[in-house]
Amino acid sequence: MTAPAPVSIAALQTLLSEVFAASVTELNLQVLDAQPGVVTLALPITARHVHGGGVCCGQTLMAAADTAMVLAVSSQLGGFKPMTTVQLQTSFLRPVPGDSGQARVVARVLRAGKNLVFGEIEILDAQGRLATHSTTTYAIL
Repeated sequence: MTAPAPVSIAALQTLLSEVFAASVTELNLQVLDAQPGVVTLALPITARHVHGGGVCCGQTLMAAADTAMVLAVSSQLGGFKPMTTVQLQTSFLRPVPGDSGQARVVARVLRAGKNLVFGEIEILDAQGRLATHSTTTYAIL
């Protein structure tokens, strides 16, 4: 069996606009790097995603993490396949300040089986410090 062809940054960026719900596309995620099973995104931190405490809300961070993993799985599989999140566990380690400009989201496939894919996602603040760590399981449909 041959390995799937690499998925380009441009193809993954197109997936962001064609596959995901409008609420996800409104995050304005940008694909910075992509290797098979590993994807790095930029998450712009805008006022829309900052809560009253002056930091990026957890819902935005989890949506970015979940989205990044779909792209990482797609890069592992050689393109998008229908999938669903089975589990997404997130630990919030430090706040992402609302005026920080952007965060970096790195998603890695840890193991890809026939029907299940396991991964982890790190979100780093503008200074490169770990802000969230997530583990996740996806079912390939």
